[in-house]
Amino acid sequence: MASRTDLFKNYKWYKLDNAATIVPATARGSDTRVFRLTCQLKEKVDGDILQSALDLTLEEFPHFNVVLRKGFFWYYLDSTNMRAEVTEEDRPACESIYYPGKRNLLYRVNYFENRINLEMFHVLADGTGAFVFMKKLVMNYLSEYHGIPIQGEADVASSAQEKNEDAFDQYYSKSRRSGQLGEMMGTKAYQIRQDKDDNMQNHLVEGTVSASGFVEIAHRYKTTAGILTVALFIESILESMSVKDQKKVIVVSVPVNLRQFFPSETTRNFFGVLNVSFHPGDYDGSLSSIIAVTREAFESQLSEDSIRSNMNSYSALQHNIAVKMIPLFLKDLGLWFITARTRYGTTATLSNIGRIVMPEEFAPYIDRFSAFMSTQNMQITVASFRDRMVFGAVSGYPEHNVLVRLFRKLSALGLKVEIGTNDYDRREES
Repeated sequence: MASRTDLFKNYKWYKLDNAATIVPATARGSDTRVFRLTCQLKEKVDGDILQSALDLTLEEFPHFNVVLRKGFFWYYLDSTNMRAEVTEEDRPACESIYYPGKRNLLYRVNYFENRINLEMFHVLADGTGAFVFMKKLVMNYLSEYHGIPIQGEADVASSAQEKNEDAFDQYYSKSRRSGQLGEMMGTKAYQIRQDKDDNMQNHLVEGTVSASGFVEIAHRYKTTAGILTVALFIESILESMSVKDQKKVIVVSVPVNLRQFFPSETTRNFFGVLNVSFHPGDYDGSLSSIIAVTREAFESQLSEDSIRSNMNSYSALQHNIAVKMIPLFLKDLGLWFITARTRYGTTATLSNIGRIVMPEEFAPYIDRFSAFMSTQNMQITVASFRDRMVFGAVSGYPEHNVLVRLFRKLSALGLKVEIGTNDYDRREES
């Protein structure tokens, strides 16, 4: 096997992908633009073995071992031989990773009791790409801990070059641009108002239900689990609104994994967005009325033409010659302004990572996977493993009004909800 030094020779530096360009300029306060992936095992984690597993995993993902640098026109990622040190968890979830002017790795791996946590700055990857890394890390850990050989399909991986591809650049088509970004900037959506933590720290909450039970409920409503998840989220937001606020539209942003539409093995950012808009006046008191609107949004925005044009609308900015020539400090101001404007066009975000599949020889040692993303607006991230479906959220809000309503709805639908939070270091069932 090639050494890490040899592998890094092919990764001196590379530019940020399209989705990553906006991240450094908008990471502020509790909105650290850091996401967390967690694997909960059925046994306590050995830190030394986890360190060995991380070292081995990085042989396959050398493009993650980078630092963020400022050029005159753009940020770029520069390879480094710095070694990531595994630690016990001793800080708030999704705490800042990127500090302007400081050379440091853009991810961290820590553990607490039986949990392995991977936290990553969003310039490196999206949730889908990071889960490729996370799964291999867990496999390498369990392989060493239990002496399980990694074989068959589990040992077949894409090349390091394929993992590092900028798929946005590969599939960008100038002639098929669209104005989704402009539409979001022109929309004024309902904003969830809650007091934030005085210390700007994030608070993590998760709710776990039966995945098969949730799918059964979706079938009862003659819809999919993804659509039902968004509809329940919208209804929870709706019920938390004051009467005067119910004149405003609720807009839930749903990231879409573009690897479903374009063949790519990249582990970097490669996602689009669809928006589900719901006017409170269209609510007739039934979940079905929200499901109908959500289904229509999914069907209209998940066509190949719509996905491609929306992807191009976000990529167009980076490919604009005039924009390319603007100095970075002015780009940062412009990107921050654009993000602030589009943020007012969104109420909340729901990201569905989907079903996590592990090789059968490793699955018995794993209890669940979960995911969390720190953002200015509220975001829920959903991940499923076997019969564990986890709704995860991390934000600067000490109170979790909308989430509590969502968990109560799941319970009212007949699901047993296991609630976990880092605020009180305890779990409850409802």
